[in-house]
Amino acid sequence: MSDFLPEAVRQGLEAARKDALRKSSRLRIMDGERMYPILRLWDRGFSLEAEDAPHLRGLVDIFDGGRHLYQCLIIASDEENGEMRYEFKRNTAAADKAPLDFERADDAPIALLGR
Repeated sequence: MSDFLPEAVRQGLEAARKDALRKSSRLRIMDGERMYPILRLWDRGFSLEAEDAPHLRGLVDIFDGGRHLYQCLIIASDEENGEMRYEFKRNTAAADKAPLDFERADDAPIALLGR
């Protein structure tokens, strides 16, 4: 069906699709000091808008608004339909506290009260 549409209409539809993806997602990627909005995120990677996205490689952080979600090791994969795709080599969920190096008992006190 898109073969019958004029080029200007196809470009307008593609621009509207990208704009809807950008507005519907709060996800951002942080590479050093720069942040880029994520268009799509899936279990093996994510995509950014091709015209704004550099060929990233290495360690980046993924945020949902101000909440840190993942720390990822990525490589640039390919460019398709105006989106630059990246693949995860490693994707680790971010934690807000350090992991315990011992087992905590279920009935252990939460805090100690002084006298």
